[in-house]
Amino acid sequence: MAKRLQVVLNKNVTKLGKNGDLVEVAPGYARNYLIPQGFANLATPGILRQVEQRREKERQRLIAIKQEADARKTALATVGRFVIRKQVGEGEAIFGTVTSQDVVDVIKEITKQEIDRKGVTLPDISRTGFYQVELKLHPEVIAKVEIQVAPL
Repeated sequence: MAKRLQVVLNKNVTKLGKNGDLVEVAPGYARNYLIPQGFANLATPGILRQVEQRREKERQRLIAIKQEADARKTALATVGRFVIRKQVGEGEAIFGTVTSQDVVDVIKEITKQEIDRKGVTLPDISRTGFYQVELKLHPEVIAKVEIQVAPL
C-alpha cells in the first residue's frame, strides 16, 4: 500500500474538498494532477499556518456579519410597528394582497435598511389588521416585526 500525501487545496475540487482544506491523497494524484494544475500545494508547516490564519480571518468575518444582523434586528424591534396602506372594500377586506415587496419597501422607507424580500415570511393577509412578519436577516438571525394593514 502506497504512502499518502497531505496537501492543502488552493481551489474547490469536486469530491475532494474546498479551498483551504487539508486532505490526504495518493502521491501520483498529487504529483501528476493536483500540484501541476495549481489545485493544491504540499502541506508544509508554513502553509498550514497560512491556512489557519485564513480560517481565523474568515471566522472573524462571519462573526462580524452575524453581529451586524443582530444590530439590524434590534433596530427593527425599536421601530415597533410598520403601517401598510391598502385600498379596502366591504368588511375590511383589502383589494389585492400584501406582498413581501410591500413589506420591504415600508421597512426601507422608515429605517433605510435594505432587506432581501426572499427572506420575508408573510401570513395570509386578506383583511385590515395587525400581522406578525418574519424577516430572515442571517441564517441564524430572524427578526419578527408587526405590520398593520390599514385603509388608504
